[in-house]
Amino acid sequence: MTDSNTNSALKTSKDFSQLSLDIKQWGLALGFDHIGITDTELKTAEAEHQAWISKGFHGEMNYMVKHGVKRTQPAELVPNTLRVISARLDYLPPQAADSESVLNNTSKAFISRYALGRDYHKVMRNKLQQLCTQLQAAVSPDLQFDYRVFTDSAPVMEVALAEKAGLGWRGKHTLLINKNRGSWFFLGEIYTNLPLITDLKADEVSPNHCGTCTTCIDVCPTKAIVAPYQVDARRCISYLTIELKGSVPLEFRPLIGNRVYGCDDCQLFCPWNKFAQSTKVDDFNVKHGLDNISLVDCFSWTENEFKQKMAGSAIHRIGYEQWLRNIAIGLGNAQTSPEVIEALQRPQTSELVQEHVAWALSQHVKSQ
Repeated sequence: MTDSNTNSALKTSKDFSQLSLDIKQWGLALGFDHIGITDTELKTAEAEHQAWISKGFHGEMNYMVKHGVKRTQPAELVPNTLRVISARLDYLPPQAADSESVLNNTSKAFISRYALGRDYHKVMRNKLQQLCTQLQAAVSPDLQFDYRVFTDSAPVMEVALAEKAGLGWRGKHTLLINKNRGSWFFLGEIYTNLPLITDLKADEVSPNHCGTCTTCIDVCPTKAIVAPYQVDARRCISYLTIELKGSVPLEFRPLIGNRVYGCDDCQLFCPWNKFAQSTKVDDFNVKHGLDNISLVDCFSWTENEFKQKMAGSAIHRIGYEQWLRNIAIGLGNAQTSPEVIEALQRPQTSELVQEHVAWALSQHVKSQ
């Protein structure tokens, strides 16, 4: 392996070949589950992205449009980028309550399994920065090393780059699938000006193994996967509960069920996730019992309680009002009970929440 105290600049293809291998070893030592390296050519992904935008499938996610080609041409976002280091980090909590059991219990609040622990942005960014620090130490001062780290935090084609880097293939639900680990993982990237080697066997694009399977399409509660490899975000429960800031369309409220933050159905029932493994990262372990919490309890939280419990969580970013909006929908889909009715009849100051509470109460009137 390359000596981190080397005094000579890495200049030859042999040097960069060894450094590329070292990066993968360092990444694994830091706790990543897979590291790959790719170039920045994304013409096919760029065309697919533009077609997706032209159909309006991005909904109110205007950030998908405003950055232009910076999303699909890495060097436009970070000048002089030549290579992308793509990292995978498994997140499935080892002792979380069974997802199907929670989904089938209408009194419970289902939260996407990636959000049960610490905010992944912080965890991934810290690990990526550690990898860059180690890489910096291995490169001689007379060879300029420029980089920038990302994890779902900027206009980056994460899945397309990870696929090119050999981390897996893009499934029909548009998420990345790894043959040996399924899809319960986060992705992160390092853009760099170093001409790292990408023609290693480990970086070859994985063949697509979805075959004729349409499970993810069939189980999607709102039929958001409108065709293989095409998701209309405007119908997706993750979009509706996280990205959409206003009123949730009436047609989708009954279909959301008790999913109050995100939706895992397309992953939960994917056959490849039988190979998924629990995370080794303690930060992703369940916090505050969010894997199996009741809708009534969640709806009773004050704004201060919400901020306290969700501090350091990805859920914090949707805010208290949107949290209550989502839970009101869940309560509207819950089995009628005195506890549910009482919770819904508590005064609310937000007009948005009041609207969804009124809908929820009307659902219980219908069921009586």
